[in-house]
Amino acid sequence: QVHLVESGGGLVQDGDSLRLSCAASGRTLSTAAMAWFRQAPGKGREFVAGISWSGGNTKHADSVKGRFTIFRDNAKSTVYLQMNSLKPEDTAVYYCAAKYTSARGYVSPSSSSYDYWGQGTQVTVSS
Repeated sequence: QVHLVESGGGLVQDGDSLRLSCAASGRTLSTAAMAWFRQAPGKGREFVAGISWSGGNTKHADSVKGRFTIFRDNAKSTVYLQMNSLKPEDTAVYYCAAKYTSARGYVSPSSSSYDYWGQGTQVTVSS
């Protein structure tokens, strides 16, 4: 069993940056594909970015390409989401998710693919 804890959220202004972290305990993330999802009030959960356990394959949603970057440090069992040029429409609760797999290049944009989830961290971008 792995326990995921997100941190780094907060209230920022349009154009600011934030870095979210997702730290794991109970089990290493070194063989887990990881992803960030977000959910805004009244909306469904949306894929933001994903990364394979090797770190060699990443995917970013079109809405965040060029602004957000997912990366990981397996030695620290932590995955990050660097968010630059934040916009009010980025306001949401951000969740990290993990899926253990033997496929080193595996990344999925589907929330149903992931087995473990954190509790979420709120990101609010004011205009």
